[in-house]
Amino acid sequence: MPANSFPDWSAVRCVLLDLDGTLLDLAFDNHLWNEAVPARFARRRGLSLEAARAELAPRFHAVAHTLPWYDLDHWTRQTGIDMAALHQELRPRVRVLDGSLAFLDAVRASGRPLWLTTNAHPDSWRPKLEQTGLAHYFERIVSSNDLQAPKEDRRYWQGLEERHDMVASECLFADDSRPVLEAARAFGVGQIVAMNHPDSTRPPRPFSDFYSVPRLHHLLPVPPLQLRPRGSA
Repeated sequence: MPANSFPDWSAVRCVLLDLDGTLLDLAFDNHLWNEAVPARFARRRGLSLEAARAELAPRFHAVAHTLPWYDLDHWTRQTGIDMAALHQELRPRVRVLDGSLAFLDAVRASGRPLWLTTNAHPDSWRPKLEQTGLAHYFERIVSSNDLQAPKEDRRYWQGLEERHDMVASECLFADDSRPVLEAARAFGVGQIVAMNHPDSTRPPRPFSDFYSVPRLHHLLPVPPLQLRPRGSA
């Protein structure tokens, strides 16, 4: 799909969706990691909030876009904060982005399977799906923890292909992370959509080299699946 081109639904057999910033408001994660974690780390260590942020920042940057960055067990060890418990405590703040449900319903009605493809650790995505009731939409939920590689890594996409019979060229994939989108494009995912307004409390972000939308319902209508069988002339 060329940049800035609406998806060609006639070529889509399966829809792959990110969770945070695509289906759910990224404001939850931004609050948790940028506000709640530094504040609790400061209290545990007897630091000012500014000092706590200064101590945490290089730890975050050192593992950015690698598997430990998304691993709640890693951050529990690093901070002394029970990250799984923190997600449960704050889960009432989780919000579904406007337009997500309409899109999910339309894809289901079209006959295409929906897969949740997320970097979120199970102790992060499970309470979010419990809070929002979205789990029933998905035929498969595949996290980076399952494949031991983040979506920024080609090995994630290879794992989807090898373990879950994904055909990359026949998928539509939506995500808000540029490194993830670039990895998906490099692997050969057929239709790629950048979510340009992942956090409702912050301004949108431009994507000049990907087709982008603020909310999933901008990808409607979703026509019924009417593809020829694979291998047909």
